Amino acid sequence: MIPAMPAAAATARRSRRGRTATGKGRPPREAARSASVAALRFGRAASMGAVAVLILIAGVWASWSTAPYVMLTKGRERGTVEVTACARDACSGPYTPRTPGSAARARVEIDSAAVRKGRTYDVVVKPGGGEVLRTGPAGILYAWAPLGGALLLASVVVAGGLRRTRAAWVLAGAGVALLTGAFLAL
Repeated sequence: MIPAMPAAAATARRSRRGRTATGKGRPPREAARSASVAALRFGRAASMGAVAVLILIAGVWASWSTAPYVMLTKGRERGTVEVTACARDACSGPYTPRTPGSAARARVEIDSAAVRKGRTYDVVVKPGGGEVLRTGPAGILYAWAPLGGALLLASVVVAGGLRRTRAAWVLAGAGVALLTGAFLAL
């Protein structure tokens, strides 16, 4: 028997199934299946990418409700608050102004997660009420904490849905760093 015969037989079988002798052509059924698999992969990537982007947008949106007041304090009422009482969600105390035009207040409220009873903190008054926000590095990190959580959640979507593990690790690392910084600064 000649050693080239089995290879010739395999080439003949491939050409009978709709492939050329070089193996580049595909039968119509296989080509349709390949196109549908590619469409499903694209659909999964597009939908998971959209979910990850929406999670990040929601994190920025949640952080932006307090972040501009804490980061851009020029022209706002600034002062200090001595925390005298704490309830479940909020602490309160008297406000002492530091900027001209700011009025002293007998009682203002501040988020209880950002302060401790008996301490004095630098704050900025949120327009339209008796709520104050902590300023400085601790206040900035606390304001951006929702984004840290969104980064962690988006990393799971990126790793599982998009199968981009390096990008997921970067997102998770940024989220952990932000949340850890906020925890340590408070």
